Amino acid sequence: MLNPFFNDRERRLRAFWRLLLQSIISSVLWYAASASFALVGRAAFGGGAVENPLASPFFLATGGVVTLVVALFVVWLAGRFFDRRPFSGFGFRINEEWWLDFGFGLFLGALLITGVFLVELAAGWVAVTGALQATNGGASFFPTILAPLVLFVCVGIYEELVSRGYQLKNMAEGLNFPRVGPKRAVVLAWVLSSSLFGLLHLWNPSATLVSTINIAFAGLLLGAGYVLTGQLAIPIGLHITWNFFQGNVFGFPVSGLEPVGATVLSTEQGGPPLFTGGVFGPEAGLLGIATMVLGILLTWLWVQARSGKATLQASLAEPPTATMVRANTTTD
Repeated sequence: MLNPFFNDRERRLRAFWRLLLQSIISSVLWYAASASFALVGRAAFGGGAVENPLASPFFLATGGVVTLVVALFVVWLAGRFFDRRPFSGFGFRINEEWWLDFGFGLFLGALLITGVFLVELAAGWVAVTGALQATNGGASFFPTILAPLVLFVCVGIYEELVSRGYQLKNMAEGLNFPRVGPKRAVVLAWVLSSSLFGLLHLWNPSATLVSTINIAFAGLLLGAGYVLTGQLAIPIGLHITWNFFQGNVFGFPVSGLEPVGATVLSTEQGGPPLFTGGVFGPEAGLLGIATMVLGILLTWLWVQARSGKATLQASLAEPPTATMVRANTTTD
């Protein structure tokens, strides 16, 4: 009988247990860091209850950095002891092509959200009420705008590292049964990890069933660059500018969260929520879905133009080679 816990041929835990242990360790460390961070926040705000400590630009940026450090450590730890894989195997084989894809991702996120803003502006669904303003009304635009920028850089890295780099890859490996095959396993993992990504946003402010489905679709957009290249460059770049332009350039809510820090443009949202997403932001509207479909198409065209062939990376469903296992064991 097959060992349900350990893969003797690959000399490591099976995919389900790798994913479960990584999630448990990540949750424990994240909650510990959050509790410590909350204590520091209460002390900094006079020892009383703090309604929203992250309204402070300092805590906003620091919270993102702390979460990023936790994610990097947990994925390294899981890779070292559970996956038997070097950190670079999670989508960080950084070279000239990686940086080129990262630049495309940055451009694509900015382009897509700018398109959403221009369509809503032309339809009369959004009105510009100001420019270069801090959200608390009393601070200067500079350097307040740097806080959300730092936050979204951190969010783009750690969410893509965990959701795509770790979860999608391990799901693909676990689903790569003989009757499924590596490419079908990658597609299944792409859909499953995106669905989980949507569910994790279910507790965001103003979240609904529709917004959860739309965020799952956003997971497909973010995962497209990963399943086509095997690297996290496009997803990270896209995630950073998608969030930053959505919230702190055009003043839209980001997954139900109001912009914090400062915005380049201050806006008032109107129009039909079915199309605009209403208080949750563009990610919950039909316009957002259309933009995500366009983004997947543009990602495919970019990979096709850069490499001459855009196809699913079957290697995402393959375990690390014996050589990689030995190198990871002796060098990490």
